[in-house]
Amino acid sequence: MCGLSGIARLDGGIADERADALLRRMARAVAHRGPDDETYLRSGPVGLGFVRLSLVDPEGGAQPLSTDDGSLVLIANGEVYNHRELADGLPAGTRMRTRSDCEVLLHLYRRDGLNFLDRVRGMFSLVLWDRDRGRLIFARDRFGIKPLFYHRNQERVVFASEMKALFEDPACPRELDWGRALSDQMLTMAPVTDDSPAHSWFKDIELVPAASIVSIDVRDGTTSTHRYWDFPAYDGGSTASESELVRDYGTFLAESVAECQMADVEIGLFLSGGIDSAAVAALAGVKPRTFTALNGSTLANGDAESAHNFARSLSLTNHQVLLDTAHVPSAEEWKRHLWLMETPLAGPETFYKYEMYRYVGAHAPEIKAMLLGGGADEFNGGYSATIAGGGDWNDFLANVDSLGVSRDRGLRPDLGAWWDRSGRSPVSARHLREAAGGAAPDPYSALFRWKYRDVQLYNCWHEDRTAGGNGVEARVPFLDHRLIELVAAVPAQLRASLVWDKQILRRSMAGILPPEMVDRPKGPFFYGDGEHHTYRTFIRMLAQDGDRLLEEALSGPAARHYLDADQVRSQLRRLERDPSDGHVELLLRVVNLGLIEQMTGHLPTPHVESVKAAVPQGVPVTDWDAERESIESRVVRRPAVDTALSFALAENVLLLHSQDEPTLWYVTVEGSVEYVIDELENPSWVRLLHALDGKRPLAELLGAAGVTHASVESLLAESLELGLLTSGPAAA
Repeated sequence: MCGLSGIARLDGGIADERADALLRRMARAVAHRGPDDETYLRSGPVGLGFVRLSLVDPEGGAQPLSTDDGSLVLIANGEVYNHRELADGLPAGTRMRTRSDCEVLLHLYRRDGLNFLDRVRGMFSLVLWDRDRGRLIFARDRFGIKPLFYHRNQERVVFASEMKALFEDPACPRELDWGRALSDQMLTMAPVTDDSPAHSWFKDIELVPAASIVSIDVRDGTTSTHRYWDFPAYDGGSTASESELVRDYGTFLAESVAECQMADVEIGLFLSGGIDSAAVAALAGVKPRTFTALNGSTLANGDAESAHNFARSLSLTNHQVLLDTAHVPSAEEWKRHLWLMETPLAGPETFYKYEMYRYVGAHAPEIKAMLLGGGADEFNGGYSATIAGGGDWNDFLANVDSLGVSRDRGLRPDLGAWWDRSGRSPVSARHLREAAGGAAPDPYSALFRWKYRDVQLYNCWHEDRTAGGNGVEARVPFLDHRLIELVAAVPAQLRASLVWDKQILRRSMAGILPPEMVDRPKGPFFYGDGEHHTYRTFIRMLAQDGDRLLEEALSGPAARHYLDADQVRSQLRRLERDPSDGHVELLLRVVNLGLIEQMTGHLPTPHVESVKAAVPQGVPVTDWDAERESIESRVVRRPAVDTALSFALAENVLLLHSQDEPTLWYVTVEGSVEYVIDELENPSWVRLLHALDGKRPLAELLGAAGVTHASVESLLAESLELGLLTSGPAAA
């Protein structure tokens, strides 16, 4: 993890000492990415800034790196995992000046030109200055794990690992692309496949494409893009047997995990309760310290407990990082997080992940990199059961086809009647896909191209920022192109047995992981059981201080044009009453757009200088079963219930009972029985539920019903979180 920044003149001028102040401001903007070193270099028209997190060759691997004659200069962020193998293949007599894994890139470029990345395995973004050719090179790894942005005009190009560094140049525009953002599938969450190019969210700021090399001739500004790897077509071209595919997958994964442990410093692991990170833990040669998110959701869905038990089975140290339900990010805390993230997609997952990295930085500062299980779901069929909607492989394929048709119909509505989902259209599906401009040959392939876009715009993006904001590097063994190419080649007749529910991964780990971990269903980070805890937290965040974040987001000129302020406010009020009445994350994303607009107008303090909130604490756990009640009390902490408010059953909730069982009361939601209350066991709660009228204050009702506040407070708070009750001002 390092921070790149720089400027190159395109008007024939040189980057003289007048560029130094800009270079220092740009480097300061990304200084959180590299706490160990800071260097600068000017060479003709090019000025470079570099901040370093030292993981390989801490003493001798300082950058910029250069050839003996100084004709090639390189700054790089990330790791070249197979650098020793690549160095062994260099011409005889090639002298490596450092032990840095990135130095080999200079010599590969000198030998192979723009083909120098063809055999490189790793995660990286780089800037290479070819002095003799007057050529400036930008490049990124195959999956865009490491970021690189640039803006150019006729006079110069500025570039950096994060956009906030570009904004330090007054000539760089700071205009959020509202139109593009509001129509982006990642923001709208529309049920359609989308394989359009990843982008920066800002007008006139370019994101260097993944798996690509951008070459700029600084003498005349001529620019070209060379793609050195193409995402596979998922066309099932392999002739290998089922057992051979499983065996090879396991071999590649083990090799990738070993390569991702390449470092001269300690590396940790974020361990969830599922197979992905468990596989990484089991295959790791050096057993890592592990860290698990302990929040309302991972407590309710068993993910945190599963991670604890698995770590204990491997004798791994496991830290349960407490993200309790009572902590609500302050307005300043959220804006600081959003500015670090630089994307409207910032939300509960990104915030919790950032807090996890903060815990690591505070409690295990020796750890400079973290292994992750990310990327396994996206390219191995991890979402197949969800897409199938409770059905089987055939249902998955049918629903994937519907996703593709929905996208194509939106792109070419003029084809009208030819869009026939029932399969009776006289026009071929292939022609309709081609007419809509889809790059994928079929819906199955389109699904994975969509996920390829997802990991660039969300998964890799937020893992990079949340880790980098804490001076830590995130490493992703599942994003090894050999694994993706192997799964893409699984022939159609074997997909149901290998791609359904990540069976190729599960079967490759049989005998390595215990059966209960191999077969454990996919568990969400905060969705599913317990998600209401998370949603309540972020609803409170938006509503605190008189809707401060909401009102600030609505105050900008673009926000006033694109957003309906009254509807935004009404949506928040509805969510306060009932978190299920709308989509919390959708509202948060449009608020994020408005906040980003405001912050680009008045740049926040650099992240390394900003005031941080208290660091999360850990919950020591020895025996989960024995300590369950104590753990739950630490995690599920609800705010006090205001007795001055009035309460009522939500509109979709009824309280019913049967004449045959007069002491049993049934709580129904949307006509379905969800809870049963025995009046003999909890008469106070039943009396209060009958008294709630949405008019009188709670304090008055408690007195009239002869119920103490203490006896029902936890039930009231839980019912509010579950959306069973609504609250509001009492009637005058």
